[in-house]
Amino acid sequence: MTEVNRSTDVLGKSRIFTPEVINDIHVKSELGRYRMRGFSIFKKIPHWDELVFLPGTLTRFVIEGYREKCDTKTVIGSRFAAKPLELDVPVYITGMSFGALSLEAKMALAKGASMAGTATCSGEGGMIPPERDLSTKWYYQIIQSRYGFNPHH
Repeated sequence: MTEVNRSTDVLGKSRIFTPEVINDIHVKSELGRYRMRGFSIFKKIPHWDELVFLPGTLTRFVIEGYREKCDTKTVIGSRFAAKPLELDVPVYITGMSFGALSLEAKMALAKGASMAGTATCSGEGGMIPPERDLSTKWYYQIIQSRYGFNPHH
């Protein structure tokens, strides 16, 4: 279906909803279902180009910016965990189970996470042995689902 843009005269004005949201409501009512867009959602997806680092605020007063060290190490569970998870960067590979991703994709993400010094998550379906072998840091996702919980995944 092509994108339909209606004027605010047709859509009406609202103090709560933007014209884009009102347009989406009208399109959904005509379709009789939700619209699907990239990643199955309609909202705008953030992009890496929108990320801005302000180096002067990450450290003390910058005298020679190229010589200042910026440590991104993050420790998860330092207060209560017997074995806290230490990450070199505060970013990790989120839970995507085998089946949602191919074997090659799971292995590539595990290897990349290990190279970056971060962790990977099992996802709902557990981890496959090659992924465990390539991951230096990983955690197991436990949720209420049809898969249940199996510590041997």
